[in-house]
Amino acid sequence: MRLLPRTLFGRLVWVLLSGLIVAQLVGAFILLRDRGAALEAARGLHFKERITDIVRVLDSFDAIQQDLIVRALSTRMLRTTVADKPEAQTEHASEDNRHAEHLRRMLHDSLGNDRILLVSVTKAEPDISGQKRHEASHKTTPMESQYTSKLDDDHKSNHTFLVQVKLHNGRWVRFERYLSPLEIAWPHRLLHTLSVLLIAVIVLSLLAVRWVTRPLAVLGNAAEELGRDIYRPPLDESGTVEVRHAARAFNTMQARLARYIQDREHLLAAVSHDLKTPITRLRLRTELLDDETLKNKFIQDLSEMESMTAATLDFMRDANSGESVQLMDVMALLESLQADMEEFGFSVEISGTIDEPYPARPMALKRCLTNLIENAVRYGRRATISINDSRERLCITVTDEGPGIPDSELEQVFEPFYRLETSRNRDTGGVGMGLSIARNIARAHGGDLVLHNRSGGGLNAILTLPH
Repeated sequence: MRLLPRTLFGRLVWVLLSGLIVAQLVGAFILLRDRGAALEAARGLHFKERITDIVRVLDSFDAIQQDLIVRALSTRMLRTTVADKPEAQTEHASEDNRHAEHLRRMLHDSLGNDRILLVSVTKAEPDISGQKRHEASHKTTPMESQYTSKLDDDHKSNHTFLVQVKLHNGRWVRFERYLSPLEIAWPHRLLHTLSVLLIAVIVLSLLAVRWVTRPLAVLGNAAEELGRDIYRPPLDESGTVEVRHAARAFNTMQARLARYIQDREHLLAAVSHDLKTPITRLRLRTELLDDETLKNKFIQDLSEMESMTAATLDFMRDANSGESVQLMDVMALLESLQADMEEFGFSVEISGTIDEPYPARPMALKRCLTNLIENAVRYGRRATISINDSRERLCITVTDEGPGIPDSELEQVFEPFYRLETSRNRDTGGVGMGLSIARNIARAHGGDLVLHNRSGGGLNAILTLPH
């Protein structure tokens, strides 16, 4: 999926955050729904009990006493009046009808199913002018005045329950129950608590994911450095059991690779040393030959055997010499090689610059660039060096004007002792180790070396080194 992050850290964060946000939203929905249901049940129960008590009291008095009682029992939040006939009702939204029907069932359970009553929900602002006149006739304290002012501010465009119950004497008692915004408002404190909890869990999740993925990043960096330096310091075997196990396995692999390379170097060095004695004896016996033509052939073959042995050792030595990495001026190195080639009559041009020192193994990188430039001037008469130094990589392209290489053999020429020149003449074809050594050095630095034929003839040797 394109929406998924590419890194393991990003994907873990994406999964955790998605799950947390969905869980918090579902949890908030359930809490708010349950809270609403609980508040509705509590309000309905209190309202029902209040109406039931008042109706039962009024049933035991006559009309004059009923007027006095309802005037005393009427409050700002539950206005109570008595009339000879009920007030007309209007249809409202289905949600309002649902609340009204719920309250009607509760009142029937309390007053009896034979009691005639009407329940509706209105959205008009309740008429509290009579109540205000009632309060104006009494002295109020400053605290009561402040509370009354607060309630007046809350009495704006909210729902009102209208309940009308028929008394035993035929009159109707009417109850107007106002629902203030404080009763139906969003629970901001609960929402703030959920938000703080969500932020805290997100922060802890990010820290936990970073803590879990950090060993993988360390292991990846170590594997990348291993390609540059097989003798790098081993990983610290600390942390969780899984991390320690991975670090221990990596260190074991590194030790085995280093031991394998050392054994191979020792074997080649021993073979080279052992070959010197028979080659020397053969060279001495060759000098005793009377046939000059045959003697020259023997000498040429012996010299090539010595060159191949030395080139093999150079191949191993340049890739795994143990030379320390140092900041070096690659631009100065190229200019020095340019001057050396021009002393031998070859033409070498350089375009582009390298502004900052590059961390490399100086002798190995010099050997790599020397092989590329020598190949260019040997087969293509002249060499052009193009430099492209960016933040991500250093790219050095050595271009010649020679015949190029068949596309099918662009990779084979990097194999040790592989030569396009079949004459086995060291002056024209060498021993076939130059490009192998150059690529080995490039990859030991974490880069690579590739060859491309030019469209107009010639060959591009592209050396890429990472920053």
